Amino acid sequence: MRRLLRIYRVCVMANLATAISYRMNFILNCLITLIGNVLFPLVTVIIYQSNASFAGWTFHEALLIQAVFILSTACASLLFNGIMWSTMSHVVEGSLEVLLIKPAPGLFLLLAQAFNIESIGLLAGGLAIFGYALGGVGGMTLMTWLLFLLLFAAGLLVMLGVVLIVAAISFKWVANSRLPEMFESVKAFGRYPGTIFPKMVVAISSFIFPVSMIAFFPASALIGRWEGYYVAAILPCLLFAGFGIWLYNRMLHSYKSAGG
Repeated sequence: MRRLLRIYRVCVMANLATAISYRMNFILNCLITLIGNVLFPLVTVIIYQSNASFAGWTFHEALLIQAVFILSTACASLLFNGIMWSTMSHVVEGSLEVLLIKPAPGLFLLLAQAFNIESIGLLAGGLAIFGYALGGVGGMTLMTWLLFLLLFAAGLLVMLGVVLIVAAISFKWVANSRLPEMFESVKAFGRYPGTIFPKMVVAISSFIFPVSMIAFFPASALIGRWEGYYVAAILPCLLFAGFGIWLYNRMLHSYKSAGG
């Protein structure tokens, strides 16, 4: 375990050194990523200032959901989203065997190399919006904070599972870059209060494709507006991550160089 932690630390430091080698490029990438993700919260501000609203949700509560969505997206981008793009690149170039011959698990090495320090700007922006939104809501207790952290982690598992599934598919279906775009469209449901959707959509986004866990469930739990089925929805999140890890490792073992 200590050896793996040292490998991870070295990879993170290498990625950091690479990113700051071109400081202006690093700063611009951070700003562009942040601006692209804070546009929707700005739309929410405009909606509430025009006397419209998401039914049953105050401005700060709706903003809290979107802040958690940004935080989840930032953590996923920071920690593991790079696995998908790195895998696709290796498969296209036929260079993944260079990674596989190293004395460490292939998936772990890809995870370590996937650390993206440029997402730190998005994380900082999400934390700023999160803090502002918390200033206008109440109901937080130690229990709700613990539940928030549990559900937030489950939301990250959903995104990890999807990343690994898409990356695994690229071993056979090369250059499938449209699949992440499809997931981003589905994931967008997670930035809205689930109560504004029909019950069928709520059921699908809770248990079949649990994108509500990315933001809506954790934010609702934090302010004390949670339901019992939120905890039950952790199970499909675990299944998503578990299936993603299993499928990726299976496809990794069947890898036969260029073209998958």
